[in-house]
Amino acid sequence: MPIPPFVAELRSLVGTRELWLPGVTAVVRRVAAAGEEQLLLTLRADNGRWAPVCGIVDPGEEPAAAARREALEETGVEVRVDRLARVGVTPTSVYDNGDRSVYLDLTFSCTWVSGEARVADDENTDVRWWPVTGLPDMEPDLRSRVDVVLADEAAARFAV
Repeated sequence: MPIPPFVAELRSLVGTRELWLPGVTAVVRRVAAAGEEQLLLTLRADNGRWAPVCGIVDPGEEPAAAARREALEETGVEVRVDRLARVGVTPTSVYDNGDRSVYLDLTFSCTWVSGEARVADDENTDVRWWPVTGLPDMEPDLRSRVDVVLADEAAARFAV
């Protein structure tokens, strides 16, 4: 998994200690030709599990812009960010090298605009559209982000 340069610099100072980082989740939706609603999911290279598009917000980057950028970098598709759906904190992530991170996650509901979905980076091994009625198994925290988007609530949810 590529580490953003600013995180690598932090790691050189703090080692594997837990970092608090801003993250985004882009839950990308579209309506297929047959009228069926679909979600774009990635098969993660690090754990072999399906997930929506997720990534780290770069220093000074607007979170919605980060969601658009991550969708393009990971799946090759252009998206429109429609709304903030959820604000929450992820469980601690422990990586193979011992690095630990917790993310303040901003989950956005996004709509596909253009582009053919494909594996566009080395973070994923597969990318595909899934019918919302037949989503694959996901980590519970990731599934909760998807479920909040699919609920189509006007206001963002905040975990308390």
